[in-house]
Amino acid sequence: MVAVPDLLLFAGASLLMVLTPGPNMIYLISRSICQGRQAGVISLFGVVAGFLVHMLAAALGLSALFLAVPFAYELLKWAGALYLLWLAWQAVKPGARSPFEPRQLAADPVPKLFLMGFLTNLLNPKVAVFYLSIFPQFVSPEHGSVFGQSVTLGLTQIAVSFSVNLLIALSAAGMASWFARKPLWLAAQRYLMGCVLGALALRLALEPRRSV
Repeated sequence: MVAVPDLLLFAGASLLMVLTPGPNMIYLISRSICQGRQAGVISLFGVVAGFLVHMLAAALGLSALFLAVPFAYELLKWAGALYLLWLAWQAVKPGARSPFEPRQLAADPVPKLFLMGFLTNLLNPKVAVFYLSIFPQFVSPEHGSVFGQSVTLGLTQIAVSFSVNLLIALSAAGMASWFARKPLWLAAQRYLMGCVLGALALRLALEPRRSV
C-alpha cells in the first residue's frame, strides 16, 4: 500500500496538474459554454475514461517500458514540450481567444461528446508525461503489489481531476459571463495561460530521463 503521506503528496501533485490550463480544461470549458452544463459533464465522463486508459497503461508497466528505452522517452518528452509550446502560442498569438470567451459551436450528440472528451484526454501529452514522470516516484516494490499501488495512485488522481473538472464544467458559463464584463481580465487570463504553458514546456524539455 502507498504510505498516507506519499498519497497526500501525490494528490497535491495531481491538483496542480488539473489546475494547469491544458487540452482537457479548454475542451470542457468550451463545450460547457456552447452546449450547457450537461454537455460539459458528459464530456467529462469521456475525459475520465481516458484517465482510466492512462492509469491501466501505467499499472501494467508501459510507463516503465518507456522510461527504460531512452529513445521512446525522449521522443515523448520532446513531442509533449513542442505541443505545450504550440498551446502557449495559441493562447497569446494576435487574435487569440480565451477558453472563457463565449463562442458558437455546433451542438454534438451525446456519443460524440463522450468520444471527444475521451480522445482529448487520451492524446493529452500533459497527462501521459505526468504518469510517466510522477508515478515511478510513488511506487515502491517494498510497499507491496506494484499494480495495486499504481491503481491506488491512479484512482486518487482521477478523483482529484474529476472533482476539479466538474466544478469547471458547472461554472464555466458563469466564469465566461464574468470575464465578458471585464475584457482586461480576459486578456490577462490568456497571457497567464500562455506563460504557464510555456514554462511547463521548458521544464519538460529540460527534465532529465528518470530511471525506474
